[in-house]
Amino acid sequence: MEKTSIHGMWSSRMAFVLAATGSAVGLGNIWRFPYMASDNGGGAFVLVYLACIALVGLPILMSEVLLGRHGRRSPVNALTDLVRELGASKGWIGIGWIGMVAGVLILSFYSVVAGWTLHYSWLYLSQLFGAAPISDPGATFSGLLGNPLELSAWHAVFMVLTVGVVALGVEKGLERAVRFLMPALFVLLLTLVIYGATTGHLTEAMAFLFKPDWSQISGRTFIDAMGQAFFTLSLGMCTMMTYGAYLPKGVSIPQVGVTVALADTGVALMAGLAIFPIVISFGIDPQGGGPGLIFTSLPHAFNTMPFGIAYGLLFFALLSVAAWTSSISLMEPATAYLVERVGLTRRKAALVVAGICWIVGLATVFSFNIWSSVRVPEGVRVIGNKNIMDMIEFVANNLMLPLGGLLIALFAGWVVKRSLLKDELNTLPPGLLALWRWVVRVIAPLLVLAVLISPFVLD
Repeated sequence: MEKTSIHGMWSSRMAFVLAATGSAVGLGNIWRFPYMASDNGGGAFVLVYLACIALVGLPILMSEVLLGRHGRRSPVNALTDLVRELGASKGWIGIGWIGMVAGVLILSFYSVVAGWTLHYSWLYLSQLFGAAPISDPGATFSGLLGNPLELSAWHAVFMVLTVGVVALGVEKGLERAVRFLMPALFVLLLTLVIYGATTGHLTEAMAFLFKPDWSQISGRTFIDAMGQAFFTLSLGMCTMMTYGAYLPKGVSIPQVGVTVALADTGVALMAGLAIFPIVISFGIDPQGGGPGLIFTSLPHAFNTMPFGIAYGLLFFALLSVAAWTSSISLMEPATAYLVERVGLTRRKAALVVAGICWIVGLATVFSFNIWSSVRVPEGVRVIGNKNIMDMIEFVANNLMLPLGGLLIALFAGWVVKRSLLKDELNTLPPGLLALWRWVVRVIAPLLVLAVLISPFVLD
């Protein structure tokens, strides 16, 4: 009899692909990947990135999913059972704790940033009904960051949207949400790409993204590509392990892994084709990146371009949907753990996790206003002069996630028995299984280790 999760199961292979892709596709895909490509040789960076997906992303993604499917429980409990089954050190259970805590930390500040996208979606929706346009985008954005009550409110709204999905469970909540949200995301993105093509600058945007410029490739480029490949697939925070726990036994892990990686990369490239034609047509510097361009420079373009209000609404709605699908996966591991270990109902467990994330997120809210002067001393290497949000983000993204991914690769490659691997990856021919095992034992750990130590050795 096939073992199933007490939280429910994905009804099909496609349901898992949509959920996993939703987890992978986030705010970083919509803007970070395109501008990283433009800063690092365009098509040359894309090729390096795809190689990193193959050597780092897919092996660890498959490792997380197979561990989750074998355990059928939340990461901490699944690893507890697996360690007992293998007679391995209990220290490996720490992988689950690292991932779960990292997910909570990331969701705490991610929800605040996602609240910005909700706020801007509301501003553009209001303009459709006659509200005054954003005459000074810089002042509008600064005003938002300087208002802790407004930031806290949008942070709360986004957390309510997230907990509303997670509390309903796998079939009624997660699966139903991604079946609606992911197609909506693709439709929004495709609409923006088509609109971007009407500016007459699509060819320039494609050259910007895809024309290889090998002169810009350096050691830093490889580190950036590896980091992007790692983070974009939601690795190291055990979300894929949790989603793997709900994956039916008959579904091929390698096939769904490749599908998720391709879909995630496709969304990132489409985002570039949606954004850069507008950026180029208005003479905006695309290499600035980050919130300054999204929340200040682009609204200037929206104010003067044809149908700019509608485009602005679609753009920020797209960002909101991408953030929502990612936040659902960030909340799921801790929620599943509380249901299993503490015995809470799923609704209460989700509310507890959401409450913790919201409270921790207030530190991010205040880092832009009443605690803006609180910073790490400048003399401290790597983290000097960072504010509270930057510190939380650095610890979670640059330390905990690579460490979690490194340990997952080592555990799957060196501790898990070959018979278990063959059972979970039974659709792989013996030669490819041996290759995958070699990559996950040697190549992936070395590359992730490079990502982990890079902030400390590179300026």
